[in-house]
Amino acid sequence: MRKLRNKELNRLSVEEYKASDKTPIIVILDNVRSLNNVGSVFRTSDALRLKKIYLCGITPTPPHNDIHKTALGAEDSVDWEYSESTEEVIEKLQEKGYEVNCVEQVENSTFLTDYKIKPQVPVALVFGNEVKGVRQEAINISDGCIEIPQHGTKHSFNISVSAGIVLWEISKQMLY
Repeated sequence: MRKLRNKELNRLSVEEYKASDKTPIIVILDNVRSLNNVGSVFRTSDALRLKKIYLCGITPTPPHNDIHKTALGAEDSVDWEYSESTEEVIEKLQEKGYEVNCVEQVENSTFLTDYKIKPQVPVALVFGNEVKGVRQEAINISDGCIEIPQHGTKHSFNISVSAGIVLWEISKQMLY
C-alpha cells in the first residue's frame, strides 16, 4: 500500500462543493462554546457534504482563527447561518419537513444503533453545550432524541466526537 498524496484525492474546490448536491442533513449547534469544537463540526460536515450548519445562542461564528484551525477552510465551503434561538430554527425546519432529533441522553431515547431514517425525509440534528448538553427547551419541541450507546465509566463524548459518530452513521444510511 502507498499513502495517497493530496492531489490524488480529487478534492472539490469550494466552488464545486457549493454547486454540488448535498446530503440532506442539517446540523444545529445549541450553545456550543468551544471554537475548536465548532471548527471540527464544520470539517466533518464538509467531509460528509452536509447541507448546512446553524450556529445558535452563544455558539461562536466564523471568521475566527480558532475555528479555522480545526475547520481547515470548511467554514468557507459549508453553508452556515447564525440564530439566537435554537427553538426558532427547529420550528422552521420542522415546517419545511425536516425530522429534528437532538443528540442527548434522555428518557426513551433511541440508540443510534436502532435509529433508522425515513426515506425522502431530511434530517436535522441538534448537538448541545459541552457541559450542559442540549437545552430542555429544544428537546421539548424536537421530534426525538438519539443517544450514542456508551459502556465505560464516562457517559459522554466530546461534542465534536459525538457529531462525527452520529453524522457518519446517519449519512451512511442516506448514501450507501
